Amino acid sequence: MNICLKPISEENFIDVFNLKLSKEQEAFVSHPIRSLAQAYVYRTQCQPFGIYADEKVVGYVMAIYDYDIPEYDIWHMMIDESQQGKGYGKAALKLLLDYIKDKPFGDSDRVALTCNKDNTVALELYKSMGFELTGNSDEDEVELALYL
Repeated sequence: MNICLKPISEENFIDVFNLKLSKEQEAFVSHPIRSLAQAYVYRTQCQPFGIYADEKVVGYVMAIYDYDIPEYDIWHMMIDESQQGKGYGKAALKLLLDYIKDKPFGDSDRVALTCNKDNTVALELYKSMGFELTGNSDEDEVELALYL
């Protein structure tokens, strides 16, 4: 299976809007409609991507650069409920980290993300990719970071 990231565009944003999470996961990740609204607001410092398996959109993720810190952040990563458990999340995360290594918005070696503390599957994925808990948290979210 060929996994790739494609920038969200006029041609594919509806496919991303149609991604679904299980009811249990809806508390963990914002819907792509909300995320793409944020991408529009932060358009000079972020890139939203559709996650594709061959030619089918199976997920969504966004990289954003925080000029104030500076660091790269990963926002709203999700895999459609019908496509989970196939390794797409891990493959997409590797591709996104490769994208960030090129420093498309600014210089930083730090990549951070937040994850609901009860989302054990996502936490294990991030830890398996080298992310470590930073000790920072906000409500039900914990922060993890990785240095490239």
